[in-house]
Parts: sequence; structure tokens; C-alpha cells
Amino acid sequence: MLMLLACRHALGFDIPKQASPNKGSLYRSPSLPESLNRPRPTQVQFKDNPVPDKVKKKYRSSHRELRKGLYLRKTISLSDINITRMLEEDANQGHLTGDFSKVCVLPTTSGRHQDLKYVKPETVAALLSGKFQDLIEKFYIIDCRYPYEYLGGHIQGALNLYSQQELYNFFLKKPTAPLDIQKRVIIMFYCEFSSERGPRMCRSLREEDRALNQYPALYYPELYVLKGGYRDFFPEYSELCEPQSYCPMHHQDHKAELLRCRSQSKAWEGERQLQEQIALLGKDVSP
Repeated sequence: MLMLLACRHALGFDIPKQASPNKGSLYRSPSLPESLNRPRPTQVQFKDNPVPDKVKKKYRSSHRELRKGLYLRKTISLSDINITRMLEEDANQGHLTGDFSKVCVLPTTSGRHQDLKYVKPETVAALLSGKFQDLIEKFYIIDCRYPYEYLGGHIQGALNLYSQQELYNFFLKKPTAPLDIQKRVIIMFYCEFSSERGPRMCRSLREEDRALNQYPALYYPELYVLKGGYRDFFPEYSELCEPQSYCPMHHQDHKAELLRCRSQSKAWEGERQLQEQIALLGKDVSP
């Protein structure tokens, strides 16, 4: 074979080159045609097809606006956080006073209203026995029940204030401040169950106190509600009640007084709301 090739080369015949095997054909199925004539996608060459300056400028401008918008959204999301709510939630979880300056002097417990601080009956009993006198200069216990309930039995030393106007007049016309800055003045509220009237009065005093001071300062930063009210306190500590009895709100002998007290409370509340609306209108009209 080699001699034949050498002779053909000496005589000037062209020797056909042996075709190198196609890599793709190694794995091609015999049933497929040799060429599928598929169009190949053409690649855009930016050197031959430069991007116009107008398009570049528009892209850069939109990119800057997009980045600017992203930064603005981030700033807005941070500034929209309600700082007041965060502080108040932290105050409830960390047992801080309403002005966030100190830790509450009384041990608190969970209650029906998460925005209020509740204390157990044993804590009130300890307060009455003087166990907190080194920390508390003065304390007020407010019985928010109707007068006939109060007269039928109440916690020793409790004041009967069942209207918001009475509450404001007593505490906010001449606010009480501790003489010793290291000690506290605290107020504790209760009603029969401490589910409606007591919490409402506690919250009302805090709101009015906030309105009279620059946030977060308060005249009375430490307010509490007796958990379970008089109903839970009396069976355990009847010796700390005077008289040692319990008159429920829906007592059969006091139906007429209940209706009168309720209608009177509604009238006071309506008058208070009217005065607030008049005051707001006056602020809007004034230059």
C-alpha cells in the first residue's frame, strides 16, 4: 500500500486527504439526515452596532431613579415606625413606668387589657401593710364602683371616684408630686371585677395626663389596676375591707340606684365629649 502511494505521488497524482472524523457525527443517529439546515442565531456585535447615546442616557437615568426610589422606600419604612407604640410596648414588657424613666415599684401580672398594668390582691394587701413604704411615699386606691357598692364594702382607705370629672378634679387640678424624689406616688384602680369601670378610669386619667404634659412626661407615671377587682380581693382579705361585706352592682335592693347612677354617668360622659369637641373647634377657628 505504501509503495502504491509513493508511486502515485512520484507520477504527480493528488492523494485525497483523509477526512478527520466529525466529533458531532460520532454521536449522530444513522437515521438523521447529514445536515438539518438549522438557522444559527446571529450575535449582536456592539462594535459594529453601537448603542445610541440617547438610549445610554435614558438607561442611566432610569437606573439612577430606580436606585433613588429604593433608598426612599427604605427611609420611609424606617420613619413610619411608631416610636411611641414601641416605647409603650417595651414599657409593658419591661414593666417600666408610663414616662419610661423607672421600673415599676409593684410586681405586675397579666390582665385583660394589655395596655394596663395589673397587680394581684396579695400585692395590694402588702401595700396596705406597709411593705413598700421605703419606695412609695404616697398611694391612692380608687374605687370606681357606684356609691351604694362602695358603702356596701370597700378596701381600706379607698376613695370612691366613679366619674371622670371627679377623677380629673381630684388628681389634675393640683397634681401630687413626691417630696422625696427617690420615692413614688402611685394610683391603683378597681371596680367589682376590674374588667370595665376600673380600667376605663385608669386609661382616662392617663390620656388626660398625657394631654397636659409634653411627651413622655406625666404627673402620675405609675398607674395600676387590681386584677379581679373587689370580687377577688374580698374573699381573701376581708379583714382589709370596711365594712367587711360585699354589695354586688346588680343587688336586688339597689336596682333604682343602679339606673340612676348609669344615667348620670352617661350624662357626664356626654357633657365631657361635648366640651372636648367645643375645645377642638375653638382651636381650629383661632388664627
